[in-house]
Amino acid sequence: MDSDLLRAYEAALPGYERLRDAVVAHTTRLLAAEGLKIHHVTGRVKKPASLADKLRRKPGRYSQLADVTDLVGVRVITYFASDVDVVARLMEEHHVVDWANSNDKSRMHDPDRFGYLGVHYVLRAEPDLVPELPGLTYEVQIRSILQHAWAEIEHDLGYKSREAVPREVRRRFYRLAGLLEMADEEFMAIDRLSRDYAATLPARVAQTPDSVFIDAPSMTYLLGASPIRDLDTRIAAALGVPLLADWPDPERPQRLASLLHYVGVHSVGLLQKELARGGEDVVRFAAALLPHLRELWRPAGGLRPGSCVVNYGLLRACAHPDTDPAEVVRLLDLSGSAAQMADTVRAVYAREMTLGA
Repeated sequence: MDSDLLRAYEAALPGYERLRDAVVAHTTRLLAAEGLKIHHVTGRVKKPASLADKLRRKPGRYSQLADVTDLVGVRVITYFASDVDVVARLMEEHHVVDWANSNDKSRMHDPDRFGYLGVHYVLRAEPDLVPELPGLTYEVQIRSILQHAWAEIEHDLGYKSREAVPREVRRRFYRLAGLLEMADEEFMAIDRLSRDYAATLPARVAQTPDSVFIDAPSMTYLLGASPIRDLDTRIAAALGVPLLADWPDPERPQRLASLLHYVGVHSVGLLQKELARGGEDVVRFAAALLPHLRELWRPAGGLRPGSCVVNYGLLRACAHPDTDPAEVVRLLDLSGSAAQMADTVRAVYAREMTLGA
């Protein structure tokens, strides 16, 4: 009987592989539509050798391939443990769950439970995913990154149950599981604090700008606000190019923050005062400098947000002997020779801002 199942499985393997690809694509679309940020979604098809081993270990349990619920498996790895529950509820809402073969191990709250596990569902495939395999079940595992790390190491050690762990190491296992749970909780708390911080930035910048530190979140907000947006718009007009308001560069706010720290600007309030006092010089300097560095901005088709901050930093670096324009170029990770760009910056500064002052 087992040999018949193996032959049937090998013959149907291409269909199972198509089901795996379809389910991974379907799950990815479902998560994206919900706006969830997921570490990764992967799929696998059980190897014939693994199926043969399973049939040997559990003789007589499976009379047909449909009885083996994990021939196709999907794994969803989230960044945070709280998102495991969100994904789990999403799976329940959009699929038929085989509850007899599913379990939510994350809800086993015994204080001495073995392991640190996620959610395991067996779902029924929608008929339109792979028409030749209608109603086939597949396995979905949902874990956070830390749950996944625990499960992989635990599996590699061969400890699949409490009884498999020697008593001498069991206590360390429990301690480690507790540490990972605490780490997951701390990561979730950090995520909440970060989102709360970003949400309060507009009010804090408006009311107490001197108390707001220059960092990536505050720069992300400032790039779309006055005075940076106004000065960027003026520089773009002077160059005759559009301002790329939605330019996709997630690292740019962090680089601009590093640049401002280098030239001694650490608070939003100070930056606003500096740009209010020297905004005209920033625009004049940028309009004179950027035509000499077209290779930095022309391929983008316009001016990137925060260009006034870049030119302000270059002005500060040229005006203060303890700073160096070459370091500004390095901090911004610009292409080309940092030394050559720095020489161009110094030459334009000497011509436009010193002699013309």
